[in-house]
This record gives sequence, structure tokens and C-alpha cells, in this order.
Amino acid sequence: MNPPTIGVVGLGTMGLGIAQVFAQAGFPVIATDAQPSARNSARDRLSDSLQPRVAAGKLSEADCDRTLADLSVATDLAALAPCALIIEAIVEKLDAKRSLFATLEGVIEPSAILATNTSSLPIHAVAEDLRHPDRVLALHFFNPPPAMKLVELAPHATTAADTIARARAWTEAAGKTVILCPDRPGFIVNRCARPYYGEALALLAEGRAASEIDAAMMAAGYRLGPFALIDLIGADINLAATEGMHSSMGGHPRYHPFDALKAQVASGHLGRKTGRGFIFPEPPHNPPPDAGAIVLRIEAMLVSEAHWLLHEGGVTSQGIDTAMRLGLNFPHGPFDALARHGRDVILQELARCRAAAPDPLKPRYDPAPGLEAT
Repeated sequence: MNPPTIGVVGLGTMGLGIAQVFAQAGFPVIATDAQPSARNSARDRLSDSLQPRVAAGKLSEADCDRTLADLSVATDLAALAPCALIIEAIVEKLDAKRSLFATLEGVIEPSAILATNTSSLPIHAVAEDLRHPDRVLALHFFNPPPAMKLVELAPHATTAADTIARARAWTEAAGKTVILCPDRPGFIVNRCARPYYGEALALLAEGRAASEIDAAMMAAGYRLGPFALIDLIGADINLAATEGMHSSMGGHPRYHPFDALKAQVASGHLGRKTGRGFIFPEPPHNPPPDAGAIVLRIEAMLVSEAHWLLHEGGVTSQGIDTAMRLGLNFPHGPFDALARHGRDVILQELARCRAAAPDPLKPRYDPAPGLEAT
């Protein structure tokens, strides 16, 4: 049986990467973009991304040629009519995504799946007012899509079971690990990652140096410390994600946007893309003598946030751990961290932080239901 045709709308870094994932796995791909420059350069950019793999012996010349042959670049949306699954990777604006899907409904078959690569917008809102909302879901790829194994699959309340099953099967056939997650702010990774940045910023506000916080986490096996990760993502993007989460979660102190992050954005030193950030371009320092205490504090908050998400439903502890390992390259997930430290140690650390926190931030350290000892 021939693989289904995959459509991709948006040929920026994410869209072209998603197209590469499926084409490299043998799926015929039809992709398009509203900008002629993005369309015209797509094949050359794809070839450029494949050549290092060829040079390293990880991809044969024949497979490289086949991947390029499996990508067709179209000039308009009408060319996507044969697609069984269309993934959009356009601007992160709700109105734009809803308008795109409404147009595509007039082009594709009723059985075709419409997937958004959003990491922040509600899926039920994207599907609202469509004729077939039951075929809409999120397939959230991580950057860069060819290298990152994780895809978060987020249906909304009325997404059909068959839609979920087919989207999962095809994405797994393209070599990805698919984790089902709820249609809630941040899905799994962006939601559970907030404490990694947030508690590091809380420590910074208490007088700890960004370099020693990062060094402590790296000594514990984390590939990047929280400030190096902010510098990689961009302080402006991290602040926008934090403020969005803070707003969508009712202003809870767990998602408090710390002044140091706002000041970093205001300074224009956003990280790697501007040449300077919280620690970039300085190399990592040696971990401080109390590195273990820093790690415990941050991991206690990761454990608690994961339990809040688990309490809300729609996820499993194994799914959360897998998502955090694959989505952020963490050495272990929060439930593994709980097993390492022990429940009593985590609860004692949260209680210590709560007692020391200023009154507005004390609820930040309230343990999640299911975490407190019974």
C-alpha cells in the first residue's frame, strides 16, 4: 500500500523541516508558502540540510535524491487536494490559522486531516466554525524537526478517534515518538518546562549567579542550563511564552514573569541571536559547592508542575517523562526525579521554599494534588 500524500503549508524553518521528515521517510509531500521567495528557495534549502548527512555517511546519495524527488512545491493551496494529512506551520496567529483551514476545507477530501503545529493556541479555537472540526488536531514538532524525536499530538474535545489514530500512525511511520497530550496551554513540554526557567529566575532574584545555576544543572546531567536554554530560544520568546502561560492559567504565581527576564528583553540582549544573553557567549563555570541544593529546588518544582498536569487529566506520568526527555533533552523526566529524590524530600523542599518566599509568591510552592503524602 502506497503511503498517503502529506501537505505542508509554510516553508520557513519549521515547515521545511516537517516536509523533510515525511519526504525522508518515503511519503510524497506537497508543500507551499504564501511567499514566492520561500517557495523558490525550498528545494535548495532542503538539499543544503541533507548534504551534511550525506557527507557524514548517514544518508546515501540515492536516498538524498529520493527525498528531494518526494517534495513537490506548489504555488497555491488547490494543489493540496490529494493530501490525506495537511500540517500548517504558518504565523502563530489564531485568525490566520482558522482562515487557512477554512480555505483548505473547500479543497481537500472530507476525510483529510488538518493539523496545526501550534505550541500555544487552543486547538478547539482553531477548529471552531469549520465544517468538519472532528478532523482537526495539533501535531507539535520540535525544532529542528528532522533531529528532534518528539511530536506532541493534541486533539480537542470533538476530534474523531480515527483522526487521532491515523495522524499518530503516519507520524510514527515517519520515525517520530508521538505523545498524546491534552488541549491545554503549553501541552506537556512547554507547560512542564516553565519551572526550569522560572525557578532559575527566582534564584537569580535571590542573588545567585546565572552561571552557577547553569553549572549546577549541567553537572546533574542537563545538556543546557536554564539560562543557556533561554539564550538559545531567545529571552523575548521565553518571556512571551511565560506571559502567555501566566495569563491563560489565571495569573497563578507558578508562571510568574520575573523582572530579570523582562529587564533582559528590554536591554535587547536576547541571547544567541543578538550575540549576548544571560550568559552567552561566556563558557560554563564550575558548579558551586551547593550545586545539589540548586538542582533539588528546580527539580522539586518540575515534579510539582508535572503532578499538576497529571491531576488535570489527559496525560500519563510515563508520557510526561518521555516528552520532557525527548522535547528538551533532559536527562530524566520529573517522575524519575521524584523517584531519585523521594517524595518526602520533594515535599520538604517545596515547604522550605514556600516559607522563604514573599507572600505573593508563596502559592507558587503549594504541592500539586497527588504529590502530597497520603
